[in-house]
Amino acid sequence: MSQTTNTKGKPVAVVVGATSKWQSDGRNTLLAHGKPVNDSDLPVGVRWGIGGALAQKFAKEGFFTVLTTRTEANAAGLAAAIREQGGDCSIVELDLSSEASVAKAFATIRRDAGDPEVLIYNAGYLEGRDLPPDQELLEYIPVEMFDTAQHIASRGPFLVAKEVLPAMRKKGEGSFFFSNNSKSLRGKKRYTGESLYYPRVMMRTLAQVLTEEYSELGVHVANVVIDGTIDSPGTRAMPRIQNRPDLVINPVKIAEAFWYLHTQDRSCWTHELQLTPFPTKPSY
Repeated sequence: MSQTTNTKGKPVAVVVGATSKWQSDGRNTLLAHGKPVNDSDLPVGVRWGIGGALAQKFAKEGFFTVLTTRTEANAAGLAAAIREQGGDCSIVELDLSSEASVAKAFATIRRDAGDPEVLIYNAGYLEGRDLPPDQELLEYIPVEMFDTAQHIASRGPFLVAKEVLPAMRKKGEGSFFFSNNSKSLRGKKRYTGESLYYPRVMMRTLAQVLTEEYSELGVHVANVVIDGTIDSPGTRAMPRIQNRPDLVINPVKIAEAFWYLHTQDRSCWTHELQLTPFPTKPSY
């Protein structure tokens, strides 16, 4: 793992899931297109989706930014881009399905970077997307697939919260934000080509619980509903998006929304924010 340390004593922002399954060689990109796509002509802010845009934004604002990802190589390009922009960052490998991996990752973060002032939980998964059209019903979903979705959407953020919230509570300040999607608003049927997203409802519920528990202790908790397709190399290459580019959400602007949340005065904190492209009806 990248052992870059926070030698300048900058405040620390951790992006859990700093890379994207829709980046040029991401798992969804390979599933949808059968091969990597070329991202050399894309703005650097969109090459790694939300996670990459978040990492770049907080690094530009003076944070030492920790990029967590399953495999360090996934974030190498993003880390290089941040450093080219004059920012400081490190890469820490993290498997959210493993309690030992979560504990080890945050021990490394505390040792080499420090206690996070900002934690953004942006982890994603694609389990369910490759099921065929005749297997939409719950009875066809393998238990292992459900377990992965639960690990990422519910158990993972629970474990991460236990790692970072005690220090935020003792300090009396900090931001703990969830990057979520519209399937967190209510239980909905999974259609062909979609991930098994209804466990995301639990992520939203956890955000509500943590708001009740930690807001009065100075910790800003918020659930951000990304209500639409995110601009990225893999999504840009889809015919539907090429025909209607106004349907995608700019991840750079999503990152600005998270920065807005972090910099809010505590007299008027937002605890849920929904971001929807203008031509589409907001989910509910």
